[in-house]
Amino acid sequence: MTPLAERMRPNTLDQYIGQKHLVGENAILRLMIDSGHISSFILWGPPGVGKTTLARIIANQLERSFYTLSAVTSGVKDVRDVIEKAKSSRFFSQANPILFIDEIHRFSKSQQDSLLGAVENGTVTLIGATTENPSFEVITPLLSRCQVYVLKPLDDNDLLELANKAITTDPELNKRKFIIDEKEAMLCFSGGDARKLLNIIELIANSESDIEVHITNEIVTKRLQQNPQAYDKDGEVHYDIISAFIKSIRGSDPDAAIYWLARMVAGGEDPKFIARRLVISAAEDIGLANPNALLLANACFDALQKIGWPEGRIILAQTTVYLASSPKSNSAYLAIDNALELVERTGNLPVPLHLRNAPTKLMKNLDYGKGYKYAHDFENNFVNQQFLPDKIKNERIWKVQENPAEKKMNEWLQFLWKGRY
Repeated sequence: MTPLAERMRPNTLDQYIGQKHLVGENAILRLMIDSGHISSFILWGPPGVGKTTLARIIANQLERSFYTLSAVTSGVKDVRDVIEKAKSSRFFSQANPILFIDEIHRFSKSQQDSLLGAVENGTVTLIGATTENPSFEVITPLLSRCQVYVLKPLDDNDLLELANKAITTDPELNKRKFIIDEKEAMLCFSGGDARKLLNIIELIANSESDIEVHITNEIVTKRLQQNPQAYDKDGEVHYDIISAFIKSIRGSDPDAAIYWLARMVAGGEDPKFIARRLVISAAEDIGLANPNALLLANACFDALQKIGWPEGRIILAQTTVYLASSPKSNSAYLAIDNALELVERTGNLPVPLHLRNAPTKLMKNLDYGKGYKYAHDFENNFVNQQFLPDKIKNERIWKVQENPAEKKMNEWLQFLWKGRY
C-alpha cells in the first residue's frame, strides 16, 4: 500500500499546509505563481516541510513541463540529457519547463556548472531543494542566478491541522475512528516534519487492531521506542543525532559528544556537515570563554578538506572532545541578538558626528569627524568618548558571564570606563 505521507501529498496551494510566509496571501511565491511568471530559485529547509511538494504544485498550477533529478543518483550526463530533452520538447511559444533537483547540495561543482547555461538562457527554470545552507554548497555563479527561499519547520498548529486532515480525509484511516487524547509526544517526535508526523500516525494505526484508535503520549512514545526507524523511513534521523551531538558539547559531556559523533561517522554522515556545526558550536556555545575553540574548529574544517576520509574522523574527534571539555559562554550570541532587537526597536539612528567619515571638504564643514579622539594617542590606548548613537548611549548590550576569560576582559573594561561596565 502507498504510504500515508504519499497519499496525503497535496496537489494545489490551497491544500498545502505551512510556509505562509512564502505561499500565503500576498506572499512572494504566491504572487509569482498567480502572475504565471517564476524565476529560478532554491528552496532551503529541513526535511519534511514540503520542498518537493511545493515544486510539483508550482509546475501543475502553471501547467509547465516538469523534469526532476536527484543529486544522489544523477551525474553530469543525466543533467545534460534532461536539458536536451527539455529543449527539444519545448514549442516556440511555451513557457520554460521546470527542472527540479532534489538535494542540490550534493551536486559536485561540475554538475552544477552543467546547469549554468540552461538556467541563464531560459532553457529551463530551475527549482532546487536543499537541507544545507546554499551559501556553502551551491557554486556562486549558480547561486547568483537563483533566489533562495527559506522553508520553516511546521509549527504545532500546522502539524495538528495536517493530523486532523489525515484522520478525517484519508480513505484508509477514515475507516476507523481516531481520537487524539494527547498531542504533546506526537508533536515533539515530529519535530516540525510533516512526513514524520504522518509516519507516526500510520505506525500507530498499523499497531492497533481496534476500530477506535486513541493517540496518547504514552502510546506514541511506546510505539516509537519499539520501532525507532518507523517514523524516519528516509534516513533523516541524522537531524536528531546532530541535535544530540551539539547539545552534548554544550552540556560539557565529551563522552556523549564522541558517541554521537561515532553514530554519525558510522552512518555515513557528510563530514563537512559535522565540521560546520562544530564551527557554529565553537562560536555559539563556547565563545569568549575560550576564543581558541573557534580557531580549532575552523582549523578542523580546513584540515578535513585537506586530509579527507577516513583519517578525517580523528580531526573531528579531537575537536569534539576539545569543545565539549571547554568552558562555555553564549554571551556573544546573546549580544548580537540583543543588538538586533535594539536596532529593530530604535530604527536607523544617526551616527554621532564625531564618528562620521569626512573625506570631502563639505563633510568637514558640516563637522563630520569633528572632535573625534584617536585612542592610540592616549594612555592605555583608550580615551573616554561616546560611540553609540545619542538615543541609546547608555544601553548595555554585551553582558559578561561567569567564566575566567570574560571576568578578566570585564575587569579591563571596568578599569578603562570607570563604571560603565
